[in-house]
Amino acid sequence: MSFDPAFFWDALLRPSGPFLEGLWRTVYISVLAQFLAVIIGLGVALMRRSKRRWVTAVAGFYIWILRGTPLLVQLVLVYNGLAAAEIYSFSDLTLLGVTVTGVFQAALVTLAINESAYMAEIIRAGIDSVGKGQSEAALAIGMTPRSAMRWIILPQALRFIVPPLGNNFNAMMKTTSILSVIGVDELFLNTQAISSTTFRTFEVFIVAALYYLLLTTLWSFVQAWIEGRLNASAGISRPPTIGQRLFGGGRAVVRAEAP
Repeated sequence: MSFDPAFFWDALLRPSGPFLEGLWRTVYISVLAQFLAVIIGLGVALMRRSKRRWVTAVAGFYIWILRGTPLLVQLVLVYNGLAAAEIYSFSDLTLLGVTVTGVFQAALVTLAINESAYMAEIIRAGIDSVGKGQSEAALAIGMTPRSAMRWIILPQALRFIVPPLGNNFNAMMKTTSILSVIGVDELFLNTQAISSTTFRTFEVFIVAALYYLLLTTLWSFVQAWIEGRLNASAGISRPPTIGQRLFGGGRAVVRAEAP
């Protein structure tokens, strides 16, 4: 079967409704999962820094299990395994007039928990990057450890957390294609359905690849804007350019101190 340029350009410039629905679902499931992952990851990161050894051990075990097993296996275990073992079966829920399918719930939970293990390590490393003197100074002026973490340490750690967080979110948008194995009709699964009905596999999947590329490129701009704001407050005058972010190379430049 030859390449059909007319079909390709039509699919690229005027994508069908199911294709756009899959694209939109890919975006919002990634955003929701990343949001939940940051919250869970922050909790696990703080557990890792606890002075109680058993708390640290539990957090370490959580990270070890989730980072050491494939996301695909975790996904099948959560959706199919729990139901087969009669532990829990995800069923459709209606919240505020909106029906959330069981398969979507399973996908969101699995993505968030898997990502939280990586976020925990990213946040812990970000917190450790802030000098101990900052925490000691906050405690010396009468702040509680919780207040010091909330108002002094975490705001400074953000500059170290955002770059790897953004990279992980970028990867997650592409990883959502795995959700097709349990029937989540995101971009990849809907593209497969279109391919099956049109028999234009090459054209349709090139279009899907270009839309994935568009999503990750747009996110690179957003990430660059966020990092630019954080770097400006830290005296880094020239963060990596968009070209360096997309194609690799380059690094931030720290503003020289006046003599």
